Amino acid sequence: MAYEIEKPDEQWRAELTPQEYRVLRQAGTEPAFTGEYTDSKAEGVYECRACGAELFRSRTKFDSHCGWPSFYDPSSSDAVELLSDTSMGMARTEVRCARCGSHLGHVFEGEGYPTPTDQRYCINSVSLRLTPTSDS
Repeated sequence: MAYEIEKPDEQWRAELTPQEYRVLRQAGTEPAFTGEYTDSKAEGVYECRACGAELFRSRTKFDSHCGWPSFYDPSSSDAVELLSDTSMGMARTEVRCARCGSHLGHVFEGEGYPTPTDQRYCINSVSLRLTPTSDS
């Protein structure tokens, strides 16, 4: 897929920290319970750390106790791209930024969380940047 923002690999490496690059551009995963937004209750907009696109809003964030920030819905239906992921010996759905193609995490369905969508977007903190609302 062609993305609105495309950069050579060398440019991504120069613009991102090693951990950001590993997760965002190489589909890595940060260790559970270590991300800066895992337990955050701050109000605001979560943006892609690579390109700044709006991805999620704090009102859809919930406590899943899985070790990563969890959201039940993206900020808009075209904010993220969903791809089949059969790596690691399991069938999952990868979540990417629809603007730049950066890896964000995975989405899971039917886990029984009391959310409006019964979905859990399990997102790496290092893939996100929170822009707080003015009253936060």
